[in-house]
Amino acid sequence: MKEEKIQVEITGMTCEHCAKGIEKQLEGKAGIIDKSISYKQGKGEFTIDTNKISKDELIEAIDKIGNYKVSNILTDANEANNYDLIIIGGGSSAFSAALKANGLKLKTLLVNGGLPLGGTCVNVGCVPSKFLIRAAENIHKASHSPFKGIKPVKPTFDFKQIIQQKRELVSALQKKKYLNLLTDLEFVKVIEGFAQFEDTKTIVVNGNEKYSALKFIIATGSTTAIPKIEGLEKVPYLTNESLFELEELPQSLIILGAGYIALEIAQAYQRFGTEVTILQRSENILSKEAKDVTDELSKHLIAEGINILTGTNIERVSKDGDKIKLEYSKSGKKATLETSHILVATGIKANIEKLAPHKIGLELNTNGHIKVNEHLETNVPNVFAVGDVTNLPPFVYTAAYEGNIAVSNAFQGTQLKVEFTALPWVVFTDPQVAGVGMDEKEAEKNKIPYQISVLPLTEVPRSLAALDTRGFIKLIRNTETDQLIGARIVAPEGSELTMEINLAIKYGIKVKDLVSTLHPYLTLSEGVKLASIGFTSDITKLSCCAS
Repeated sequence: MKEEKIQVEITGMTCEHCAKGIEKQLEGKAGIIDKSISYKQGKGEFTIDTNKISKDELIEAIDKIGNYKVSNILTDANEANNYDLIIIGGGSSAFSAALKANGLKLKTLLVNGGLPLGGTCVNVGCVPSKFLIRAAENIHKASHSPFKGIKPVKPTFDFKQIIQQKRELVSALQKKKYLNLLTDLEFVKVIEGFAQFEDTKTIVVNGNEKYSALKFIIATGSTTAIPKIEGLEKVPYLTNESLFELEELPQSLIILGAGYIALEIAQAYQRFGTEVTILQRSENILSKEAKDVTDELSKHLIAEGINILTGTNIERVSKDGDKIKLEYSKSGKKATLETSHILVATGIKANIEKLAPHKIGLELNTNGHIKVNEHLETNVPNVFAVGDVTNLPPFVYTAAYEGNIAVSNAFQGTQLKVEFTALPWVVFTDPQVAGVGMDEKEAEKNKIPYQISVLPLTEVPRSLAALDTRGFIKLIRNTETDQLIGARIVAPEGSELTMEINLAIKYGIKVKDLVSTLHPYLTLSEGVKLASIGFTSDITKLSCCAS
């Protein structure tokens, strides 16, 4: 017999009866020599025969009883490489999980490899892209005015200085929102390196140091998926990571793909002065969206000079001196394009290769992302996954939301569910494309009786006064309940309308209540009210401030 004493913290107990219930459930289990559980202290003390039951098997046995969870192994707290929680990743979902874990006083290890702390969003995604979009917008607006009394000017700009300022912003936000937080995380340790699973309780970092934990959260994010195109690997193609570091403005740029990343970059660089061509395999940009949305946005992007080629099949790519040649076919006809630079923006792939997921039998979906349920659990009982390494929506704000939930479910005995019914999202082009909830295609798929109301911005007083009526507001309602189920918006700053619609869907606010709610005149949000009126009335026949 090999005895070992173990003391653990147990969450989920609400009274002394719970403690006695756990003791009763463990009665007679092989290997448990002695046990004492206290509700007031939230602890359990055990003496076990490690020849018959391991520490991990004891914890698993407790976790299977009701809603109780072992949240901490107190006797192992000083073992250098043994943790309550190991978080693999260093982006928004990882930091959200770390903050929650620190609040619960969980001994936590955060292992980050690849991008610096902050992950994609702050380093090579949201922050740098939106900075460059706004910089390009300033240039565009200076040289384009719809007002007759304003003479447009062609501004001069220093592109290298813009990139340098972008770097300064990224560095400042990384420091403020990530690095500076670490000093306040008493129970969280951060190490740099790539983690690989050895088994369901152990990881190896950088091929040598081993660390173990009760629970794991995978938050390794995603990166650009590189398509298999003949010759592509032999040319110096760009992704968003490398493009945003170029200090010299590309003379021309071919973009492979027409998702939100591709379109945002295309418009920004076109406005800087780059000649931009988009090649898309499907027949529409933003291929998952309805044709009225994609047609409207395409019209405005083309008007700015962007060449959009949809329904194309790329045959091969090659280097020809200082130029890159791209051969493609469209409608059975072959053609060739030349460019100084080529950008790959054909979607994302999960960062899982270095994890060795096969070693723990981690289940992936057909796209190679980790499958999780609504509680963020994987098929491996003590392993959770969050952010865009999973099959869930790939947004920074959903990732942060998931990180918090995962820790709660892993250590507090909760069964919180992720909820994306009224999820808002935005494409930061100009005009912007924004959505909340379902569109009409999804309503049909879910067999929901629906009605749509489309309000062109030519009927919105704010847009008329600004001499900018590009786009529309489309609302979708359930005709049986009069509740909104979704919206699609194409409009300058249309993203600012998403939260009113999000709250209406989330809390079941009826369309008639949106109509009766006061909206300030000459605001874009008034368009939501007018579109709501459009379900029952002809907006074109109403006066201003109609109700």
